[in-house]
Amino acid sequence: MKKFLLLTALLFCGALAFSQSKTVCCSNPSATQQFAMLASNKMFRMSHKSPLPLHFQSSIGKAITYKTADGKTANAYELKAKSPTNNYLLVIHEWWGLNDWVKKESEKIYNDLGNVTVIDLDLYDGKVATNQQDAGKFMKSVTDERAKAIINGAIAYVGPKAHITTIGWCFGGGWSLQTSLLAGKQAAGCVMYYGMPEQDVNKLKTLHCDVLGNFANKDQWINPKVVAKFEADMKTAGKKLMVNKFDADHGFANPSNPAYNSEATKIAYGKTIAFLKGRMK
Repeated sequence: MKKFLLLTALLFCGALAFSQSKTVCCSNPSATQQFAMLASNKMFRMSHKSPLPLHFQSSIGKAITYKTADGKTANAYELKAKSPTNNYLLVIHEWWGLNDWVKKESEKIYNDLGNVTVIDLDLYDGKVATNQQDAGKFMKSVTDERAKAIINGAIAYVGPKAHITTIGWCFGGGWSLQTSLLAGKQAAGCVMYYGMPEQDVNKLKTLHCDVLGNFANKDQWINPKVVAKFEADMKTAGKKLMVNKFDADHGFANPSNPAYNSEATKIAYGKTIAFLKGRMK
């Protein structure tokens, strides 16, 4: 009987310790984890209309792979510069994944920037969503560890002399900032479209580039309060942040989104190209 009671007590203590450690682990989610949690929000999911069918075939872009430090292989899509250059733009997709809209938009940016190599990273490891349910599932399944392995693998792929700029939308907007943080002194400029900002001021202090944020005043998630905190945090960190605020909603730059705003998209794109050009060698 004593042995039984002792065993029960040990099991109870073990379960309690596990639950407490789990609570501590998850009680302070990272900025990217916070955004991924939005996939559980029905309003967030429903605000993203399933993308319109799009088939884009490029004559210059190609699929590539590279090794990552976790022993796996990462997928990417590359638009190689016409002439040798150290200018690189790393692109991070929306919550749908690396689909043809991202590839088409990347080629447009590639043509407008001039001599630059553009690489679209695939944080979903080959999965592409065509509906809200799958998009939410894929976004929630991305771990910080795997995403950082993919990003660091891309940074290694472009080499130590690369002059790295980044851009991303929605899910990719937050990861654009994280990519610039991981790029260290190689970071040259970061563009975020309505993505979750980093909220750790100490991490922001390690940033080596300016940031351009394209945000929407009607966004219920990356809302004006979130943006205002980001502005304050960047100021505290001593970093330069340029913010464009549009009378639009989350996802305004994607034509497949019901909240698409052509005028805001045009203005944001023009400012984005000017920002990136100003930070290329």
